[in-house]
Amino acid sequence: MSLFNVYPLFDITPVKAKDVYVYDENNVEYLDLYGGHAVISIGHSHPKYVSAISNQVSKLGFYSNAIQNPLQVALADKLEALSGCKEYQLFLCNSGAEANENALKLASFHNGRGKVLAFKNSFHGRTSAAVVATDNPKIVAPINAQQDVDFVELGDLISVENILKANQTCAVIIECIQGVGGLDESTTEFYQGLEALCKQYNTILIADEVQSGFGRTGDFFAFQKHNITPDIISIAKGMGNGFPIGGILIHPNIKPSFGLLGTTFGGNHLACAASLSVLEVLEEEKLLENANEISVYFIEKAKELPSLKSIKGRGLMLGLEFDFPVSELRKQLIHKHHMFTGSAKNPNLLRILPPLTIQKKHIDAFFEALKIELNT
Repeated sequence: MSLFNVYPLFDITPVKAKDVYVYDENNVEYLDLYGGHAVISIGHSHPKYVSAISNQVSKLGFYSNAIQNPLQVALADKLEALSGCKEYQLFLCNSGAEANENALKLASFHNGRGKVLAFKNSFHGRTSAAVVATDNPKIVAPINAQQDVDFVELGDLISVENILKANQTCAVIIECIQGVGGLDESTTEFYQGLEALCKQYNTILIADEVQSGFGRTGDFFAFQKHNITPDIISIAKGMGNGFPIGGILIHPNIKPSFGLLGTTFGGNHLACAASLSVLEVLEEEKLLENANEISVYFIEKAKELPSLKSIKGRGLMLGLEFDFPVSELRKQLIHKHHMFTGSAKNPNLLRILPPLTIQKKHIDAFFEALKIELNT
């Protein structure tokens, strides 16, 4: 049986990884500056992570949500303590797309409306409503298009209010730093104005922190820089360091009822053990502080580059925008210099999403490679 061919693949086969390095079948070492789409938060094969999963699977890997699972309670408590999101409720699922689906569904249940407002260049997932809230018509199938989504420019509060005042929109969903779209971020004035409009028009504000959450921006969540309180926060990628897990944090103003949401695999014992270990390592190794420190160093080094148009992002959710397409540059970095980097909807943007354990010496190596390629 052949694989369904939907991924353009680099001719590299990783067989093991440790911290910020990945090794192929020939034992070639690659510096991972992309973290598998921002998934690897505490480094590949972190010993605490490996131990947590190994110990848990040796006892109980899975049972359904029909029974008590103290690991879910422990995860919720630890997440509240480290994120500072007090009194939110946690619903666990399996991925970022599923988190956003549940967030949108819950918003619609809450206020009885059916429309969604999203922003241009957004990316929220590839499933049902999440994919229609993603600004990419190429990945929206006819069966998805029944969803009713309005798109506005990031930063445009006038258009937001014109749409919300019709009282048909259940939710506004936003990435405070856009990921796939190209690392654009608006102003604190905009995000606070958006929150105020959502309150005024009884619309749920969903902060999509799937890529930016769990310390990637140097804050636990990207929205926290702007001092807003979303109604729902969606989380996934860095939450499990590679183990599939997602979730939504739900404001206490939104009330649960039996059967409102559900999942078979979400919040299983292994997933909770994985995520708990991630939170413990983030705290013990002060990885949010490291993200901020390395970010400052990265930005200073980037200013020395030729052909650089702009530096985007925060923490270790960064982008280098050039005045040319970066596809060939990425190929040279991976095949010649053995470094993984990422692309974006913006063809001129090189995305950098390394494990939060990365050090200055790794940044030095990256910029040495970049300078070689940019000067040739």
